[in-house]
Amino acid sequence: MTENKNYRTLVLLLLTLVYAFNFIDRQIIGILSPFIKEDLGLTNTQLGLLKGFMFALFYTIIGLPVAWLADRYNRVRIVAISLAVWSGFTALTGLANNFWQIGLARMGVGIGEAGGSPPSHSIISDLYPKEERAGALSIYALGVPFGIMFAYLAAGQIVTAYGWRMTFVLLGLPGVVLALLLPFIIREPKRGAQEAIGDETIEQVSFRTALNTLLRIPSWWAMCLGIAFASFIGYALATWQIDYLRAFDPDYKFTTIVNWLGVINGTTYVAGTFLGGYIADKFAKKSVSAYGWVSAIAVLVGLPFVLAAFWAPTINLHLIFIAVFLLCLGMYLGPSFAVAQTLAPINMRAMSTALFFLILNLIALGGGPTAVGILADVFLAQHGETHAYRLAITVVCFSLVLSAISFLLAAKFLPKDWEDAKKRNEDLARPQS
Repeated sequence: MTENKNYRTLVLLLLTLVYAFNFIDRQIIGILSPFIKEDLGLTNTQLGLLKGFMFALFYTIIGLPVAWLADRYNRVRIVAISLAVWSGFTALTGLANNFWQIGLARMGVGIGEAGGSPPSHSIISDLYPKEERAGALSIYALGVPFGIMFAYLAAGQIVTAYGWRMTFVLLGLPGVVLALLLPFIIREPKRGAQEAIGDETIEQVSFRTALNTLLRIPSWWAMCLGIAFASFIGYALATWQIDYLRAFDPDYKFTTIVNWLGVINGTTYVAGTFLGGYIADKFAKKSVSAYGWVSAIAVLVGLPFVLAAFWAPTINLHLIFIAVFLLCLGMYLGPSFAVAQTLAPINMRAMSTALFFLILNLIALGGGPTAVGILADVFLAQHGETHAYRLAITVVCFSLVLSAISFLLAAKFLPKDWEDAKKRNEDLARPQS
């Protein structure tokens, strides 16, 4: 059975909105970082831990057990509960008075966000056939740039009027309201609906079996490392860019900076995310290797632009280079998510996304912001604040080379793995005699 196209579009848009709330709550600490640092007297290393490691640690620990539940129980309810948890802890961040209190709140946000994407990816994959899956997941991935865009635009207005604490509260509470509405709008879809024949129940497997199966698929691993290394600089940029620009030119109006960054994320990053899925799906009709090489080309083209941005002599030129970089950065999201879902057996799709995000976030979210914070403190004494940030971000930019290598390896293994996955899922969905 396939769902009505209007209904599945509604579900996709709602889940994309949930994902946008995910990135609003994730991004906001990077935008408010200079205000938090000044108010609480934190070091760059402490801020790096708050932006990266302390969030990512609990995000990754909770992700796998939540995904195990999502492969067995109602995914819509899991998404709703998770949204309520991370939004509530975002609001509570505004009440924190020291490093450890903010750290505990960030851990709570990480615990909640662990239950967002795995069940959402699984739901979308049961609504869209594999030929349309990269496109659908690219739409879902638009939650990243739209969430970041809204966080910039909203924070710029709220923080100047009410301060950083109230900004957390006002951006967290709407997510709780949306969480209450979701179960009344979205129905739990049939698992494996796009591959299944008849109404048979898909057999469930143990956590160990799921883990062993996924880790033995070479292109799954390669795409996972590709998105992780690309996101390493993506998260570093998202969480430290404001700090760099404020140090570079303290007289440049804060609201002007965040408004421009909001517009850039809402245009070029959105365009890149959409185009990545569209282009990859188009070329994949001839060879599924396209999911790998389209992503590899995108990150390699983006590398010189992100480097140029942090060595540009003016903020305006920095923003122009960043706009081009974000166009490239968005292009790997849809193809990577599509591969993670299509290569996974029907009964392991939430687990596939959770494991994907575990590796991604340990490397990227846990490592990128934390590495910049530590490196900035190392460079600070000798080079001053602005150049310390510049050098730190320059160092982490070269993770894009590792990303491109990983995506090219994925392109090599994808044709065989894709065919194996097709046969495996057809066997799972076929009625047993």
